[in-house]
Amino acid sequence: MAPNLDDRQHRTILRRIAYRIMVERGLAPDFPPEVMAELDQIQGPAERTDGTTRDLRNLIWCSIDNDDSRDLDQLNVADALSAGAFKILVAIADVDAIVKKHSAIDDHAQWNTTSVYTAGQIFPMLPEKLSTDLTSLNFESDRLAIVVEMVFDAEGTLEHSDLYRALVRNHAKLAYNSVAAWLDGQGPMPPVIGTVSGLEANLRLQDHAAQVLKDARHESGALDLETIQTRPVFEGEIIAGLVTDEQNRAKELIAEFMIAANGVSARYLELHQTPSLRRVVRRPKRWDRIVELAGERGCKLPKDPDSKALEGFLVSSKTTDPIRFPDLSLSIIKLLGRGEYVAQLAGDNASGHFGLAVEDYSHSTAPNRRFPDLITQRLLKAAMSGTVPPYDGDELAALATQCTKQEDAAKKVERHLRKSAAALLLQSRVGDQFDAFVTGTNAEGVWVRISNPPIEGRLQTGSLGLDVGHRLRVQLVRTDVELGFIDFKRVK
Repeated sequence: MAPNLDDRQHRTILRRIAYRIMVERGLAPDFPPEVMAELDQIQGPAERTDGTTRDLRNLIWCSIDNDDSRDLDQLNVADALSAGAFKILVAIADVDAIVKKHSAIDDHAQWNTTSVYTAGQIFPMLPEKLSTDLTSLNFESDRLAIVVEMVFDAEGTLEHSDLYRALVRNHAKLAYNSVAAWLDGQGPMPPVIGTVSGLEANLRLQDHAAQVLKDARHESGALDLETIQTRPVFEGEIIAGLVTDEQNRAKELIAEFMIAANGVSARYLELHQTPSLRRVVRRPKRWDRIVELAGERGCKLPKDPDSKALEGFLVSSKTTDPIRFPDLSLSIIKLLGRGEYVAQLAGDNASGHFGLAVEDYSHSTAPNRRFPDLITQRLLKAAMSGTVPPYDGDELAALATQCTKQEDAAKKVERHLRKSAAALLLQSRVGDQFDAFVTGTNAEGVWVRISNPPIEGRLQTGSLGLDVGHRLRVQLVRTDVELGFIDFKRVK
């Protein structure tokens, strides 16, 4: 029975829809009894059990994440070296120290493979007792971690890397937006930074290092994409609007360190002849349409996929038309196609990641949130200790298929809930007209996105001759909160 939307209990409605769509997409929204029973036996965080684990609690580690993030996977610290070189240390929560392979908790995580973040409810991959506490790198807490140590020269070229186990301590829990505003000179320094000796200078060094790494990747053809991501803002139980989560310097800092650490992890496994799980975008799905989009903007791209040429086009487009660049970025992302997980055996050639301009890429930096990262962590720990890998090639291949399938399902759940939230927001605006552009086309129809508010929906009429990137005028004709439908028709 459909809810009475007049009661305006938006959050309750979205929570119920999220639960239903999780089940429909083959994801488990609840932790089974055997997981909860196993969880009851875990009383505290993992502790050091041997002398090989380094004590690095004195380093000025800090976390930077969303304002409301409680599952902290990653800490960073930097060190300036001679001749402009720098060292970056990334500490990754040692989730495997508590969550053992084939345990009930692990089996549940292996089924969902990821945390699912929706406007109605968060469905964590691991119970919150772990992901937000005992396996989270929380403020002023001692935690075991896998540390990725990287030394770069002044131009951002990796000169040395290593991985090892360590005991770490988070000295400052920071948030993206306030750190970015401070780094850009648009806001005050977050107060906690001033309470930790040396942290201000260290964060500025981290920021400098991240920008050097970003420039180096772009020289290699990394794509400079900038999309508009939104989330609903509630006033009590009612959706009052959508807020845009924009890219900023603090997010770039974490992204660059994550990409570098993932590359080091992949190469470490390859060096130790250990199989691995890789995240790849083999080649663009619709390069021909990307070429057409560039041509419409006066840029000629080569016939065959070329990430450097595409990056040059994107940089030029961002400079000449920054307002509409997020729209172009979204079109390019749709045309590149989704990534997938693949098993790579020792000695195989890496498929690479087209969009990131890196040949070696394995997810390793978020084991509280993503099962592929927990798999990689176990493989890394086996390689470090010289023991037999915990997964063979066939097992990794099956897990790669499972992770790709469930991650796609999770994204569909999150997208459905974004649309349900948008439908709640737009339900009083049926009949209004908007400027829009085409974001996707397939056998099921044509999808368009309006700019204010930035919401995507299906074009019911007038789709003939349209393709990704085309602009048009549309009218909102229907919303369906339960189904997440937002329908438009083309108008002149």
